Amino acid sequence: MHFLTGKALPRRAFLKGAGATVALPLLDAMFPAGRLRAGSAADRPTRLICIEEVHGVAGCNEWAAERHLFAPAATGRDYVLPDENVLKALEPWREFMTIVSNTDVRMAEAFEAQEVGGDHFRSSAVFLTQAHPRQTQGSDLYCGTSLDQLHAQRFGQETVLPSLQLCIERTDKGGGCDYNYSCAYTDSISWSSPTTPLPMIRSPRTAFDMLFGAGGTDEERARRRRTHRSILDWVSEEVAGLRRELGAVDRRRVDRYLESVREIERRIERVEVRNTSGEPRELPGAPPGVPDSFSEHMRLMFDLQVLALETDTTRVVAFKTGRDASNRSFPESGSNRGFHPASHHGGRERNILEFNKICRYRTGQLAYFLKRLEETADGDASLLDRSMIVWGSPMGDANLHNHRRCPLVVMGGANGQLDGGQHLRAETGTPMANVFTMLLHKLGHDDLERFGDATGEFSLAGGA
Repeated sequence: MHFLTGKALPRRAFLKGAGATVALPLLDAMFPAGRLRAGSAADRPTRLICIEEVHGVAGCNEWAAERHLFAPAATGRDYVLPDENVLKALEPWREFMTIVSNTDVRMAEAFEAQEVGGDHFRSSAVFLTQAHPRQTQGSDLYCGTSLDQLHAQRFGQETVLPSLQLCIERTDKGGGCDYNYSCAYTDSISWSSPTTPLPMIRSPRTAFDMLFGAGGTDEERARRRRTHRSILDWVSEEVAGLRRELGAVDRRRVDRYLESVREIERRIERVEVRNTSGEPRELPGAPPGVPDSFSEHMRLMFDLQVLALETDTTRVVAFKTGRDASNRSFPESGSNRGFHPASHHGGRERNILEFNKICRYRTGQLAYFLKRLEETADGDASLLDRSMIVWGSPMGDANLHNHRRCPLVVMGGANGQLDGGQHLRAETGTPMANVFTMLLHKLGHDDLERFGDATGEFSLAGGA
């Protein structure tokens, strides 16, 4: 079989074995002769990755803003990121990054007296919906449809997973949280409708098995692990047959991809072995597949996202990197303070800088993701060129629990829809939803007039 004769390997090609399904990355063999590497608009879908940072960042405090710990002093393309800026680690990808400062998330504020104090318990639900949650601990949840789900419902239905929801901290408390809010508002950033929050996956093992169908039942998965067989062992005959039919470039691409799959599998296995050894854990009670190290966990989840996007298994990811009011500490940041206590810095300069250490460490994890996307080919471009990454927080100054001047950064090329390399400062009072309205238009939702509490569309030319 020769794929260059006018026939093409289907874009939805899979390697299948007993209880295992491995999707393939985009290959030259998937294009008919004469269309190699270029493809059509359908072959170049824009991926959307939405990443929430809870508690805002230290740079949203008034004193820290004067030191430009988040928003640079200059707008436009000639801005400078001081060494202490929370985005400093991302500077190598400056041309793929648009910093948007001074936008508000007022839907996360208290509307009624009984809502005062509940900021941590409604913020996450607001981030991607820009809608105000109904205060309830019952089943009558109500918020809004999130940005990621709007995109998944229109452009993700032909993929295996219309969207993928991932998280780092536990989201399984259930029932009611504080201030008469359901924990569902705290546990998810992704809402398929105003009444339906989507569950988020914390365990890399669970995400891996979902992506690769690694054993159709719990018994099959357990048997594979007992024999220490890789998922790739289950599709080895299919791999051999495929390699015989591919050109040299495609063979190398498939080999690199499959080695990435195997390496992630090995890393997950090492985490599970370490966490079931009986040694004390930094995260007691966490599932065996969840690393104690925040950096290790983030990198595994980022690598899984890259595989899912590379194979077009999904085009939409929502990633929640923390849980509001979490007391987790991050020793790798250089600070031993708990996250939530550190965010309540009392406006004292030394404490703000201590919180900033944690913020820089957490945000710095994105550098790994951007590098992986940049190194991963998708036709004649990279996944970074093909993707829109929205990173931000529904909270500004966590010490005050306010939702004004919240941090927001848009990264990636979005198939030529984003220029990057600039800092835009919104006019005071601009809703973050104005930016999201613009981003949805860039993603192809031309018929959407506005989103959430938007008052218009934010212009990438500068200003609201």
